[in-house]
Amino acid sequence: MDPFSYLKSTSLVPEIINYITLALTVFYGSVIVYLIRGWYLLNTSIPKNTPHTTVSVLIAARNEEKNIGLTIQDILNQKFPAHLLEVIVVDDHSTDNTAEIIRSFSNQGVRLIQLNEKEPLNSYKKKAISEAINYASGELIVATDADCRMQPMWLNSMVSMYEQEDLLFISGPVMYHNEKNLFERLQTLEFLYLIGLGAAAIGNRKASTCNGANLAYKKDVFVELGGFKGIDELASGDDELFLHKVAGRYPNRVGFCKNQDAIVYTEAKESLSSFLSQRKRWASKSTKYKNKPIVIFGVCIWLFNVFLVISVVSALFNPSVWRVVYYCLSFKLFMELVFLLPISRFAKRSTYLIFLPFLSLLHIIYLIFIGIAGNSGKYLWKGRMVR
Repeated sequence: MDPFSYLKSTSLVPEIINYITLALTVFYGSVIVYLIRGWYLLNTSIPKNTPHTTVSVLIAARNEEKNIGLTIQDILNQKFPAHLLEVIVVDDHSTDNTAEIIRSFSNQGVRLIQLNEKEPLNSYKKKAISEAINYASGELIVATDADCRMQPMWLNSMVSMYEQEDLLFISGPVMYHNEKNLFERLQTLEFLYLIGLGAAAIGNRKASTCNGANLAYKKDVFVELGGFKGIDELASGDDELFLHKVAGRYPNRVGFCKNQDAIVYTEAKESLSSFLSQRKRWASKSTKYKNKPIVIFGVCIWLFNVFLVISVVSALFNPSVWRVVYYCLSFKLFMELVFLLPISRFAKRSTYLIFLPFLSLLHIIYLIFIGIAGNSGKYLWKGRMVR
């Protein structure tokens, strides 16, 4: 009798699968509890004084003629002292009217920089941000994207936190809006999980993730840490990987702006292919993580989802396994609901929690796929094939 047949005949295989799945479920639950703790440790940031810090808002734009004008107008409409603000937009080789639209704001102080590299790069966005910082005169760099919308108190909220708490890096909340269908609402719910994870990790003083659509950091610390040097070969990572550099040197001077006025809004992806391409790009950054606990955490979460699938397959041949599958999936859903409740209230998206049971199941397959696809091969971004 071969070893596999022996194990199958003695029912050891389903038992081993059960024990591993249960252990990983307990691990996942403990991680969620830790994240819940981190979210509640974050203080709500409330502006108390008139800002006095000079600010440079930076935007890297490529073929954004439909959005860039609205984004710039939102920034110019900020309730923030005009003499403390400069806006720099870098046109990344656009082939549409992006540059012309940016140039139309020049009489309002908006500065246009156009990249003119002849040799191909893998990270045009990092190049664009670095170029803008070279010209920036502000003490505080605030980065956002060319397809974002902001409320009038956005800058005030971010800058006030910087001044009150003596921080070097601030991650701001980013949310989806204008959802038009179920697919986009599911993306919103999944994105809330990601934003909450990043915020909660910062609350626990273990910064791990952030989003480049809403970041603020001191220009001096960017220069001190060599900017994107060492992480510039990846197309992505101008947000998370730089966050890791700052947190590695100054772990107690990274914050999350837990203020609804600080939310930056963007829109979910319209198609599955564009959604997966975006997530593959985000996942590709993990190959450069130097913080081993974060890598181990990610691998264990991936394995948790893998073993949930293995348990379901095992249950098809061993009905006794279904009880474990039911308990693990129910526990997973319950913990995710508890975690997302306060975050969805913060984002004013509590009604979307009705989709959580479906998303919780779908997310298992999605995470397994992204864990593989995001760490191998190239992907399309802004009309370019990058890695």
